[in-house]
Amino acid sequence: MKISDFLSPTQVMVDVKASDKSRLLEQLSMEAAAEAGLPAEEVVREIAKREELGSTGVGNGVALPHARLQSLKAPFALLARLSYGIDFEAIDGEPVDIVVLLLIPEGGDSAKGNALACVARAMRDPETRQRVRTVADREALFRAIAESGTA
Repeated sequence: MKISDFLSPTQVMVDVKASDKSRLLEQLSMEAAAEAGLPAEEVVREIAKREELGSTGVGNGVALPHARLQSLKAPFALLARLSYGIDFEAIDGEPVDIVVLLLIPEGGDSAKGNALACVARAMRDPETRQRVRTVADREALFRAIAESGTA
């Protein structure tokens, strides 16, 4: 599985502004729901429910909020590069400025479950994170992450 299997350039947001984690997650959940053709309330609720279990701030300025949805047929991602880092209660205590919101079908084949691992692996690479933070536009940002990860 490649990141480009579930992320397209239209699902990339540059210079997103958010005052706090909960507003950011709501904003991104609603955007993802609209892009994926899902009920916004369901996506907002499931992302918030997962975040209550523990922060999805994985460190190095990256957060991977995610949820499993029964109504979803294939993995779907939304990549947001923030204008400035925000507190995300990340594992390392650092502010988050790169967020990959991931929606995964509930149950089903295990390849779909690889989507989260695929993104996590790409975001662990310091070179990929640097490219994601510095490229100029949506297309270049998409290429920066899409060229980095396969599962």
